[in-house]
This record gives sequence, C-alpha cells and structure tokens, in this order.
Amino acid sequence: MRAIEIASKTDARGHLKIDCQLDSLDSNVRVIILLDDNIPDQDEEKLWMSSISKNPAFDFLNDPSEDVYSINDGVPFND
Repeated sequence: MRAIEIASKTDARGHLKIDCQLDSLDSNVRVIILLDDNIPDQDEEKLWMSSISKNPAFDFLNDPSEDVYSINDGVPFND
C-alpha cells in the first residue's frame, strides 16, 4: 500500500477544504491518502487528474491573468 500525504490547515470551525470535520480547531493538519497497490498506475493517474480538475483550490487557474504563456513561447523539444 502506498501513501500520499497532503499538508493542509483547518478553518476556524475545524474543517478542511474537503469538508472533513475535525476536533482540532484552527490548526495545521496532515491528510494521508492510502492507495491500494492493485490499482494500475494509469487508472490512478486518471483518478488523480479528475479529482484535482474539480478541486476549487485550483479555480484561480481559470483567471485569464494566469495565461502568461502562449503556443509561440519557448523552443520545440524534438528528441
């Protein structure tokens, strides 16, 4: 079994951004996600990408001011 650890902070009511009630109020917490080793990596990646694409913590990326690069920036990488 593999684990993913995410640092977070509870709000004044003791809630994480994922709305998980905790007894500890307004304090730092650690979230540990345990993954079954039997899940193929590709399915795990799809699940992770799906989860973070719906996470409101990343809503700021929809702001047009975050579009600092265009298709014309950089140099193509041809291996």
